[in-house]
Amino acid sequence: MVYGYPAIALPLHHIEVICQIVPADSPWILFEDDTFSMAVFASLEHLGIREARIRCRIQSMVPEKRGMGSSAAVSIAAIRAVFDYYQEELDDETLEILVNRAETIAHMNPSGLDAKTCLSDQAIKFIRNVGFYPLELGIKASLVIADTGIHGNTREAIQKVEAKGQEVLSHFHEIGQLTQQVEEALKMNDLMSLGQALTTCHEHLRAVGVSCEKADHLVAVALENGALGAKMSGGGLGGCVIALVKDSREAATIAHALEKEGAHHTWIENL
Repeated sequence: MVYGYPAIALPLHHIEVICQIVPADSPWILFEDDTFSMAVFASLEHLGIREARIRCRIQSMVPEKRGMGSSAAVSIAAIRAVFDYYQEELDDETLEILVNRAETIAHMNPSGLDAKTCLSDQAIKFIRNVGFYPLELGIKASLVIADTGIHGNTREAIQKVEAKGQEVLSHFHEIGQLTQQVEEALKMNDLMSLGQALTTCHEHLRAVGVSCEKADHLVAVALENGALGAKMSGGGLGGCVIALVKDSREAATIAHALEKEGAHHTWIENL
């Protein structure tokens, strides 16, 4: 979501987060205010467990601070693990409430989009102060996700945008209009329109100063190697690059090219 305009997010089913809860001799103590710790705390509090003699281990393939919903994914894994360990039932509504509670403690004012998307089997459209809407995907394609290796810096990105003043408003308006194009393309399996929207969106984000040299380079590499479109993800000045390709075969070729040109890691997600 950019400056109040709608956002569309897709769940990624092939990037795993694993949380393991094991017995411990001493009680678990909340030391950190990260989302993972807050998710464990919220789960124990909900279950009424005051002295939990447990140890928590987390393994996540989702890179942190890249605009990929890492904290929400980790929270979901942690909450499910705690409930499983204590053999307690966990319905979807309670899970979402606890995830949002953990996200709120750790991030103050999350939109809830990451949590909603991670818990969904469908694409999600979000409009702040309006709500969430599931979107049916009629598209057959693949995404290549490339990690720049650079943590996003939302605060600095916002400062850069604000420093530009009124000149950025037209770019954000155009990005908002692209959301509708993306929504229609997803429904109609219009790969060309979807790819064009992604690339155009990146050009606007670059123009307002929230992209970075590494992301721009990886977008160019993806396009040069046959991607239908590509853009940066995240809050700005880092994160990942997402490229749209026709199928998994082309995805593998582009993933290899991206890693050769400096991507720290790549993933392929078939839609």
